[in-house]
Amino acid sequence: MEAEIIAVGTELLLGDILNTNAQFLSRELAGLGISVHFQTVVGDNPARLESVVRLARSRSDLLVFSGGLGPTEDDLTKETVARAFGDTLRFDGEELEKIRAFFTAWGRTMPENNRKQAMVPEHGRKIPNANGTAPGMIFEDSQSPGKYAVLLPGPPKELRPMFLDSVKPWLAAMSDSALHSVTLRVMGIGESHLESKIGDLLQNANPTAAVYAKTSEVVVRITAKAENDAVAKRMCLEYARNFYDRLGDCVYAQDKDSLEQVVVEALAARGLTVATAESCTGGLLSQRITSVPGASGVFAYGACTYANEIKQKMLGVRAGTLAEYGAVSPETAAEMARGVREVAGADFGVGITGIAGPGGGTPEKPVGLVYVAACDGETTYVQRLAVTGRTREVVRVSATQRALEMVRRLALGLPQPGCAAFAAGQPAHWTDTQTSARDA
Repeated sequence: MEAEIIAVGTELLLGDILNTNAQFLSRELAGLGISVHFQTVVGDNPARLESVVRLARSRSDLLVFSGGLGPTEDDLTKETVARAFGDTLRFDGEELEKIRAFFTAWGRTMPENNRKQAMVPEHGRKIPNANGTAPGMIFEDSQSPGKYAVLLPGPPKELRPMFLDSVKPWLAAMSDSALHSVTLRVMGIGESHLESKIGDLLQNANPTAAVYAKTSEVVVRITAKAENDAVAKRMCLEYARNFYDRLGDCVYAQDKDSLEQVVVEALAARGLTVATAESCTGGLLSQRITSVPGASGVFAYGACTYANEIKQKMLGVRAGTLAEYGAVSPETAAEMARGVREVAGADFGVGITGIAGPGGGTPEKPVGLVYVAACDGETTYVQRLAVTGRTREVVRVSATQRALEMVRRLALGLPQPGCAAFAAGQPAHWTDTQTSARDA
């Protein structure tokens, strides 16, 4: 089955809203063995919407719509699709009462124009919406049996549960095969270097493997097709062993959402805690850690120390260090990591200092220069990042990504590649023989 995703809404075309629905739907459909060949975004214009629907109907078996099911006059998705698929709409009194009850539960009176949302397919089927007022619906093409249109509301909090609870089981029942994917997340190897190590593994027919570069990490997605999900999953896991054999501990996660999730889980499993001291990242590292459920058990303390006097007062960074080496230096990063660890009484301390840009750089210390330090009480590891030619946000994300990776390795007792190591009390003085790690 070949699918097409059509997002309806002028706000999407204007860039006011990020189209996260398309990403979600693409992944879910792929997991069902349904290939998505096209994605379209169209505004709330009847003529343009109709032309998009007719083109999509001519080239795809399954059309999945998001948005355009609201109560206003420009919400015309279901009317347009009904015409194209040879169906009509009828008033559903039961659905109207559900909509009215939704407003009552919020202490509000239902506006009259919400009656429009109670119009459902005559021959197709409606999909209940437990989180909003617009029911979803499914149409089958009266002229071409086997072609379907699925209409979902635009808000993700309504679309996602509706798809997972109602649409996904319906599609799964029609499929004669299943796709399963396993995602490996890799740190410490750039995309080009990675492909040189695993290039032959990317040529396999089934399972397939593809590489995707993200900020400071690379994602390897392994996908297998089989008669059912259990067999496809087993094929993926067996093929994934090849990547572990070649990449080792650079593979930091399998089927995890983020590096911070992996770090929090690693710390929690071992009863360890971490504290952070940030300058150029402005609290982004602590935000990433505390966004993970369970972080309260592992995150001891976070300090945002932009000003030098605060670095001295809060973290114990020495005035002589700042005067001789400057705020952006391995020496300062190391003292920040050591200081915050001691202040918080944590197992590990992290210090980040750098120049995020776009201004503030010099020939000696350009924009994108960042030092990240991690201390376990006995040793302080420092890594120099050269995130050049990137935006301020990329510099900040790259620095926190590298910091999280250093904490992961501390928690697991793994080596710290690319880092200089300094014993407790030893000045973290950088030498010309120590190389910089570049943003991957």
